[in-house]
Amino acid sequence: MFKGRHFDRSVILLCVRWYLAYGLSLRNLEEMMAERGISVDHATIHRWIIRYSPDLLERFNRRKRPVMNRWHMDETYIKVRGRWMYLCRAIDSNGDTVEFRFSEKRNLAAAKRFLRKALKRHSRPERIVVDGSQTNREAILSCDTADRLQSRSQRDLESIRIRQSTYLNDRIEQDHRAIKRRIRPMLGFKSTTTAHVILGGIEMVHMMRKGQAKYACTHQTSLAEQFDRLAA
Repeated sequence: MFKGRHFDRSVILLCVRWYLAYGLSLRNLEEMMAERGISVDHATIHRWIIRYSPDLLERFNRRKRPVMNRWHMDETYIKVRGRWMYLCRAIDSNGDTVEFRFSEKRNLAAAKRFLRKALKRHSRPERIVVDGSQTNREAILSCDTADRLQSRSQRDLESIRIRQSTYLNDRIEQDHRAIKRRIRPMLGFKSTTTAHVILGGIEMVHMMRKGQAKYACTHQTSLAEQFDRLAA
């Protein structure tokens, strides 16, 4: 994973982890590395984050434990190049992250793409809670119908129950805050590509803190230990 890199793996992982997990700028990290006798430019650190975050997320997803069958679904706003875009997210009844997807638009097509991704990666939920959004409701109905028609199972699949309630969906609104807390110091992303990659890394750290990896079920594993496991 780090073959041919000028810097040691531990330095790269440290910078990537600190940037994704804490409210630090790239220049903050450059200064912090300099205090440790390591001369690395902030642009190099940015390249590490863009290069390794997707690989680490992919490895984490292979080790992610199953989620519960009751989901909460919602979107939150993300500023990119001065424009508001959207991060579609779902958590289960325990508060664990089910799935997320960054989208430039908030419409039926985007909601269906997000749900298809979630349904493909996880087992079908029994129920999905949404707020008053008619778009999300239509997306669930459409994806549920298509999923049941394509099923090769010998038994009929139960329809996904939809519960529309702003009050009940407060759980995911609270969960958004952890993501927004890390994004706020960035003052917006410069490109959709950068936003997509970094948001994925931030979501990964959020799942790590929730203990969603299979290896974190029996004992508390620090972020540093989890990054080391993924990079091994």
